[in-house]
Amino acid sequence: MARRRSAPSRDRILVRAPIENKTVKSAGRVLEILEYFDDLQRQSTVMEIADALGYPQSSTSALLRSLVSLGYLNYDPMARTYITSSRVALLGSWVNSQFFAEGAIISMMKELNEQTGDTIVLAVRNGLHIQYIHVIQATSPARLHMTLGTVRPLAASGAGYALLSTMTDSEITRLVMRINAEAQDGEALVKIRDLLEEIAVIRRKGYAFTCDMVTRGGGIIAAPLPRISGQQRMIVGIGGISEVMRGREEELSKALMEQIDARFGRGSRNVVQMPNREPSRIIMPSLQTA
Repeated sequence: MARRRSAPSRDRILVRAPIENKTVKSAGRVLEILEYFDDLQRQSTVMEIADALGYPQSSTSALLRSLVSLGYLNYDPMARTYITSSRVALLGSWVNSQFFAEGAIISMMKELNEQTGDTIVLAVRNGLHIQYIHVIQATSPARLHMTLGTVRPLAASGAGYALLSTMTDSEITRLVMRINAEAQDGEALVKIRDLLEEIAVIRRKGYAFTCDMVTRGGGIIAAPLPRISGQQRMIVGIGGISEVMRGREEELSKALMEQIDARFGRGSRNVVQMPNREPSRIIMPSLQTA
């Protein structure tokens, strides 16, 4: 019998992305409901969904009924529960089919999850942010619950740093200038020189490691995956409690890099055009605890 998954308890660190003002609220809520089921992986009631996502119960009921009528949710009238339909599983199955489903990326994430006991995330760029598009939750007692769909600043997060390490310094500089230009009043500006120095270290190591940068008490070790022609660059990361992650940096970073090399080859590691140099392949030195 499958183990029943529960909603995140209060003793875990929760990471959830709010719907941005420029997003049509109803559209954002529909997608958050589908992502909620992907995270929960079991039936759920109207009250449970409304409570977890912070929606009014009446609005939640209306959205759920609409999704049932469209064929994206199934409803059990006896238990009064909802669950995603097979139609949802088919959405996007044509995109990188050799990598997703039971392909290289998902199987790698599952193995990392089993090997480390920590939360494993897959992320891509979304404008000036990095967004988690697939999450496998931690199994260890001390865990960081990271929510599918969460967005983080591209120039101020571990996963964002990993993605920036695949770009040239000039590309990063132009991006940061745009980020600073769009910053809200009172928002701290990104210091380009400091960021480039940090990215240079990440290129040498092969991975990014940050703690307490966005979520207090949370840390992540992240590295870029080889880019597939015509597709976005993807980042895979191991998330956990900062206090624990600091003592396990060598272990976790080694596990991450070995998994990437085993599936895509060491030669697939990132190639970055450095100023006044020929393109050079980034080779990670021996791993040591920082």
